[in-house]
Amino acid sequence: MRRTVFNEDHEAFRETLRAFIEAEVVPVYDEWFAAGQAPRDFYYKLGELGVFGINVPEEFGGAGLDTHKFEAVLYEETSRAGVNFGGSGVHVLLALPYIKMLATDEQKKRYLPKFVSGEEMWALAMTEPGTGSDVAGMKTTAKLSEDGTHYVLNGAKTFITGGVHADRVIVCARTSAPTEQDRRFGISLFAVDTKSEGYSIGRKLDKLGLKTSDTAELAFVDVKVPVEDLLGEEGKGFYYLGHNLASERWGIAFGAYAQAAAAIRFAQQYVTERTVFGKPVAHFQNTKFELAACQAEVDAAQAVADRALEALDAGELTPAEAASAKLFCTEVAHRVIDRCLQLHGGYGYMNEYPIARLYADNRVNRIYGGTSEIMKSIIAKSMGL
Repeated sequence: MRRTVFNEDHEAFRETLRAFIEAEVVPVYDEWFAAGQAPRDFYYKLGELGVFGINVPEEFGGAGLDTHKFEAVLYEETSRAGVNFGGSGVHVLLALPYIKMLATDEQKKRYLPKFVSGEEMWALAMTEPGTGSDVAGMKTTAKLSEDGTHYVLNGAKTFITGGVHADRVIVCARTSAPTEQDRRFGISLFAVDTKSEGYSIGRKLDKLGLKTSDTAELAFVDVKVPVEDLLGEEGKGFYYLGHNLASERWGIAFGAYAQAAAAIRFAQQYVTERTVFGKPVAHFQNTKFELAACQAEVDAAQAVADRALEALDAGELTPAEAASAKLFCTEVAHRVIDRCLQLHGGYGYMNEYPIARLYADNRVNRIYGGTSEIMKSIIAKSMGL
C-alpha cells in the first residue's frame, strides 16, 4: 500500500533497527524466551542505539524530536522479526510522557540523562489487585511526613510490565481520601527509587504471552519517598493518567496492526514452503482466499493506525479516536493471527514457530490499556449514547 506517514529519516532508522535486531536479538531470543525476560544489559544497547532518547530534549542527551513515528517503525520491525524488546516499551511509551509533562527542571536534570542511556529503566505502577480498569478504586497510600520532607508509601501493585528490571517506577497512590462527590480525587504520582528500603518485588508473573517482558507484583511497606520525587501537583494524578491514555492506546493499536501484518508474512512464507498432497499449501484456493481476506483486513488496520499516528503527532488524537483505533486494530489482529495460525496446521501450535508466540502475545492487546468493552463505552459516550 502507498503510505505517506514515513519519510527518509524513518526509513533510515528502519534499516539500522532491522540490522540491530538481526545481529543482537534474533540469535539469542530463544534464551530470553526461556528465561522469561530480556537481560538487563540489553537496555544499555538500546540506549546506545538512541532508541530511548528520540523524544528527549537535546539538553538531556536526546535527539529533541517530538514524534511517535520512530516508535511506530520499532513496532513494525520487532513484529516483523517475531521478537519484542522486553519491558522497554513501557519505558518510552508510558513513562516518558509523564516525565516530560510533569517533571520540574531539577527533576529532568536528575532523571532524563539516565533515562536516555538506559542506566535507569522506568515503569508505571497503576493497577492493583482488584482494581484494574477502576483506577479510582486504588488503595495504595502516600502520607506526608510530619516534617514535610518525604511521603510514606504503603500498598501493592500488580501486572507491572518492566517491574523486575525497573530502577524507577511511577507509582500512583492516594495522598487524600476520595470524596463523595469525586472518587477520582486525591491520587498523586511519585517517581519511586526501587532501591528504597521497604520496596520489594514480589512474584515475576507467569504470563500466557509476552514471555520476554518482565511483569511483576510490587509491594511498598513504609517506603520513604522524598518530596522532590512527587511528579506534578499533589491530588491531580487521575487527571494526569487520563491525559496520556490516548498515546498509550495508540501504541497498542499500532502494535496490534504490526503483529497482524507480521502474521501474514509468517503464514505466506510457511504455506509457500510446506507441501501437502504433492503440492505447496499456497496452491490451494482456500489458502489464497484466507490470506487475501487477511491482507484486506490488515490494509484497513494500517490506514486506521496511520491516521491515529498523524493525529497523535499533531496533538489532535481524541480519547474516542484512540479508543476506536485500539478497538479496531486489536480485533483485526485477533482475527488475522488466528487464521494465519490455522494455515500452519499443527506446527502453528508449537512455540518454535513465531506464529504461536505471536498468537499468545497478541491476546493481551484487548485487555491492557483498557479492555475492548471500555473502548466501546468511550466510543458510545462520544456518540451521545
